Amino acid sequence: MRERLAEQIQLALGRLLVAAGDEGAVPPVAVDSPRQKEHGDFACNSAMVLAKRLKRPPREIATALIEELGDADGLVVRAEVAGPGFVNFWLAGERWQAKLGDLLRAGDRFGKSDAGKNVPVQVEFVSANPTGPLSIGHGRQAILGDCIARLLDNAGYQVTREYYFNNGGRQMRVLGNSVRARYLERLGRAAPPDPEALANEEAAWSDEIGGLPVVFPRDGYQGDYIGEIAQRLIDSDGEALVDEPGEGRFREAAETSLFAEIRGTLESIGIHFDVFYNENSLYDDGKIEETLGVLRETGRVYEEEGAVWFRYSDLGLDRDRVLVKSSGEPTYLLPDIAYHRVKFDRGFATVIDVQGADHKDQGPFVCAAIQALGHDADRIEFVFHEFVTLSRGGKTVKQSTRKATFVTIDELLADVGQDVFRLFMVQRRPESHLDFDVELAEEEDWTKNPAYYLQYAHARTHGIERQAQARGIPMPGADDVEPARLALPEEIDLIKKLGEFPEVALRAAETRAPHHVAYYLREVAGLWSPYVQDKNRHAILSDDAGLTAARLGLTLGVRIVLARGLELLGMSAPERM
Repeated sequence: MRERLAEQIQLALGRLLVAAGDEGAVPPVAVDSPRQKEHGDFACNSAMVLAKRLKRPPREIATALIEELGDADGLVVRAEVAGPGFVNFWLAGERWQAKLGDLLRAGDRFGKSDAGKNVPVQVEFVSANPTGPLSIGHGRQAILGDCIARLLDNAGYQVTREYYFNNGGRQMRVLGNSVRARYLERLGRAAPPDPEALANEEAAWSDEIGGLPVVFPRDGYQGDYIGEIAQRLIDSDGEALVDEPGEGRFREAAETSLFAEIRGTLESIGIHFDVFYNENSLYDDGKIEETLGVLRETGRVYEEEGAVWFRYSDLGLDRDRVLVKSSGEPTYLLPDIAYHRVKFDRGFATVIDVQGADHKDQGPFVCAAIQALGHDADRIEFVFHEFVTLSRGGKTVKQSTRKATFVTIDELLADVGQDVFRLFMVQRRPESHLDFDVELAEEEDWTKNPAYYLQYAHARTHGIERQAQARGIPMPGADDVEPARLALPEEIDLIKKLGEFPEVALRAAETRAPHHVAYYLREVAGLWSPYVQDKNRHAILSDDAGLTAARLGLTLGVRIVLARGLELLGMSAPERM
């Protein structure tokens, strides 16, 4: 409907321009939905866009546009000039009614698009170091990335979901030494300070546990899961690792155990990856050295105090950055640059990195280096999300990853379930701080819990079908529905809202913003539930066969849209609740 109106407006504008002696191109027409219902179905600002060109006041042009447009081939029943020169349009009710038939004929393909033209897109998300269970912050990123991928799939893109398995660097050494300390502690052995760790200023704090001095790495991981990994090593290897040099064997055991747990957690919230890309492969395949070599060829690499730097100040950034430490170990930046080079080599037209707000500083440096290497950095998109706090009873639950005093995704899922967890994580825009209200998430009343509110609206459509079957009334096909019988204002409003779904889904995909779908589903349920509740005015089943078929068709339309929207959010669409 929006596109049809825009086409009619563009034709009318063309005639106005010709009448004014202007043979130039007609500017694109933007048709938007007013925020307030009383301002019409659609509005456009074309009169203001053309005011300078035609040297006429916008309201005067708007009036002329209304006259030239007329009823737009039966599409428009009313048009008004508003404000400085907007034109508000009200469309014919029968045009909206006819959209229900289109929806029913499309069925579960309603809202699908080929806009993406099978263009290859990579969505990389979660990519958490295997240093502990996934926290609720990781959970927000997981759901956000998965929903973006679902939306892009729906829009016709060829999507690859990827997890960057970052198992290198200092954090992994700290993890290994933490397990080693717990291993020695449980065997009654003191853990001597690690000379290499001391040399790298990763030395330790000392703690008295059971009367035994145990030395941990600086900021060591202290959760119970570290002791559990150590115990499994004792069960399998006994004391054979007491004199094991370094943290390697302990790190390997921790990495294997924790990553298996991470994958299990992701599967429990309905997330599956196409690719797990291992950071170590960048070293094994020579991509780190190759990338450093190509960066040197740009003439912007220099050495200072034993470290290797990249001159980002030449590229307009505020400071230069270290690529390789004086110890010879790459910083996080160099593997990130190498990894993005590999992404482009693999043929992705666009790469979307979903990351926490704490990574905002890194993005511009990766992009600048990629641009300096001859790639189009505009093909890299970052979706940053703000942090998640957990509250219960109005009080924030304090969390610390290092001390493992945080609520894991698994623990939260046990309390609220997958569907509630997913909706709560995606119902706000990514750049907004998210307060996860546990009490609200645990609420079983569908009128209070937003996830159940959506699902109950869907379940009600099946309940109505069961009632119809009990009375021997079949569900109608698209050709059995007489749309004109749906003439009440609230029925027209509901059909209008259902008809917006394809546009909402596509806009959410293009803007990488799944919360648009969550908001929209809330609006659909907000129209449908009161409609069903008012059985006197809106009896679905009645002695009027034509009206019954029409309202059952509306019921099916609501079901299709709610089910499709819930699918895009990765939620189930129950038939009973």
